Parts: sequence; structure tokens; C-alpha cells
Amino acid sequence: MDSNCVKRQEVPMTIPDSKRLRTSSHSSNEEMTTPSDIDMSEVDESKYGEDLEKGIIGALNSPKIAKELEEKKILVIGAGGLGCEILKNLALTGFKQLHVIDMDTIDLSNLNRQFLFRKKDIGKSKANVAASFVMSRVPGVEVVPYFGKIQDKDEDYYKQFQIIICGLDSVEARRWINAKLVEMYDEDDMETWKLLIDGGTEGFKGQARVIIPTMSSCYECSLELFSKPTTFPICTIANTPRLPEHCIEWASVLEWPRVWGDKKYDTDNPDDINWMYQQAAARAATFKITGVTYSLTQGVVKNIIPAIASTNAVIAASCCNEAYKLATFIAPYLNNYMMYTGNSGIYTYTFELEKKPACPVCGVESTTAEVDPNMTVEELIDWLAEKPDAQLKKPSLRTASTSIYMQAPKVLEEATRPNLSKKISELVDDGEYITVTDAALPVSLQLRIKWKA
Repeated sequence: MDSNCVKRQEVPMTIPDSKRLRTSSHSSNEEMTTPSDIDMSEVDESKYGEDLEKGIIGALNSPKIAKELEEKKILVIGAGGLGCEILKNLALTGFKQLHVIDMDTIDLSNLNRQFLFRKKDIGKSKANVAASFVMSRVPGVEVVPYFGKIQDKDEDYYKQFQIIICGLDSVEARRWINAKLVEMYDEDDMETWKLLIDGGTEGFKGQARVIIPTMSSCYECSLELFSKPTTFPICTIANTPRLPEHCIEWASVLEWPRVWGDKKYDTDNPDDINWMYQQAAARAATFKITGVTYSLTQGVVKNIIPAIASTNAVIAASCCNEAYKLATFIAPYLNNYMMYTGNSGIYTYTFELEKKPACPVCGVESTTAEVDPNMTVEELIDWLAEKPDAQLKKPSLRTASTSIYMQAPKVLEEATRPNLSKKISELVDDGEYITVTDAALPVSLQLRIKWKA
């Protein structure tokens, strides 16, 4: 287990004698009291905090709880397999004010598990259709959709919510919303403190976690737990393809820019996917490789993770369970990470991910990199790209006085390109800080350089 993971200490639940069921030691003519005989409307709700400390859960359907659910405004990010389950659960639980964001449109392949959609909805916005469906089935619930990117919205938009639940299939989007919520937090204004619940699935595996900005570990603290997307060496896909995936990568990485130049393909455009499928199929035939299909092409190009409806249901239930507890304080919330595996039975494990002091998002310490002073700038960039706790794509480097290498704009890239072959010690002093920016990094990373002895 990672050194940053601390096994959660389970506290035994003790029930006061006054709350226990009466036993056979009572006289035969004494009536036995059961939970169903108790009028929960008479429970003293003012003692919720006291009861919570004792491990006692109060009435789940009390007027106070119903009022809390009605007043809370929840944002669901993602209306795919996980998002559909989350929206359904929240609406049926009693939450009345829901918002949903998704930039995707409905595809035929979604219909086997994304049950809020029908064949007639293909090509339409997932957010819009999901919102309409939930409101038509659950009277009294308002679901406000937004068809677009989470980055389109500003801080004022996110301030209106008390809880944000992510049902995303993108690490980059998770990193962005995590950093946004930490950045928003102002210790003098509790209205800026937004609770984040994150769920994710991959085949028979899944995870749910609760992130309390600045108090618990954030998403960036544990980035190394998530594997980077599979990539293939350029030399392999260009010269000696052996797998159908190699042919698809060739079509998207090499053939597309050769034919279309600077035009970027749209992973949600069926015409673009079909063009790459045709190119990949032709290349596969040349090298006698079988298995290239339209579905596989779509999966490789969009980096689609295999999804199983039952796993989505389990993780969505966990996320909504935590939302219910955080909204009502009816029971202790998850502290702070739950993993689930269903490939060989049913297994869950809960533990606490610790905050990382050098986390670029919520940490208070800078990251120190011990490097060889003879390392070139290009080698340093490659090293940063391979770091599991950074997962950078195209990092740009600069110091307070020097632009070491900038990926964009083009004029800066050309001006700093000669530095790639220089030793890092020619541009940076021992102990100096390098600012690293990257499209995949929601904030800049401060890297303190220390020469290896």
C-alpha cells in the first residue's frame, strides 16, 4: 500500500441500553418494543449531533431531513453511465435542486447502460435529455442542464452549489474541478467551501471518495494511484504494427495530421471516427492484422474505459449515499476513499488518503527534484512527463528570469527550442525554482532543483 495511505480505524458502534431491544428476560406479560413500534416523529432532532457521536442514526424520513434535501443544490458533472445512475438516485432520494453538466452527445453504444436515453435521442445532448427524463419521472425535481465544458463556467457558477458529484471518465476534468474548488476556498467565507464527491469505474472495479477542500487529501494528492493511458512507441505504429490498436494509433497520430494538416479531429464526430476507422482497417489488411472495428477505433481514439452497468450502480449508490450524509449530517461520512472490486466476488475496502504536503494544488511545500546537472532540458521534460504524480503531457519550463522551453505559442517554442539540447545546469542554479505549466496541470508546479551529489 502507498505510504500516503493510512488504514482507517473502525470505531465499534455502541448502543445505549435505552436504545436496545427488550429481551426474553422481561416478564411474559410485558410488551416487547421493536423499532417499528417507535413513532419516529417524536424523536428529538436537537440531539442529532449527540446521537451521531454515539453511532445512533435518527429518522431518515423526518421533516427536518426532507427540508435539508429540498434546500441543498447539487451539481452532477457527467451524464454518462455513472451520471445517469447518480441523477436517478439523487432525485429518488429527495433532492429537489439538481444541475448537470456534460459536453457529450448520445451515441448508440451508450444505450446498453445509460438508461435515461432512448434510440430517438441519438445525437442529442446527454445533459439535456437526462434532465428532461428525470423531471418527467420524478415530480417536483428540477434538473438544470448545461451542454458544454466545465471550464466554460466561472467561480460564481460553482459557488451556488453545496455539493458537487463527479461521474467523469476524464482525469483532466477531475483535476480541473478539484483545483477550482480548492482555489475558490476562502477561510473567511464558508460559502466558498464546496464538498466534492468523486466516483469512477473501470470494468469490474470502482472507487468513491469524499474530498473536503483544504482539509482532506485532494485529487492531485493521490494522482499516482491512477495509471496513465496506454501509449505505443511511434516507431512501432509507424513501421512494425502488430496489434489492431497500433493501426488505429497510426491513423489518428500520424495519418490524420499528414492528410488534414493542423485540423484537429473531433472524437464526437462520427465522420472523423469513420475516416480513421477506414484508414486503420486498410493498414491492418496490409500487415495481415485482424480485429480493427469501428467500435474499437472509437474506444482507442476517445480512450474509452470499459463500463459495466452493475459497477456503475454500486459506485453511484456510494456517491449518493455520501451526498445524503453530507447534506443532512445524519451519519458519519466516508473518510475518505472506498475501493470496490467485483471481478472475483464482492470486495470493498475503505481507507484514508493523506494530504501530500508538496501537492501542487492543496499543499504548502514545493516539490524538490534531485537531478543530474548534466541532464539536458529535453531529458528533464521527458522525466517530468513520466512522473506518475504529475502526469504531464507537454510541459513548459521557466524560471523567474528565463524562459527555458515553452510549448506555445509557436514563436516562443521556436525561440526556446535551442535550449532543449543544453544542460539544465547552464540555465538553472542549484536551489533555484522552475515553474512548470502544462495543459494537463490545473495549476503551475513549483519545482525546486537540487543537484545530485
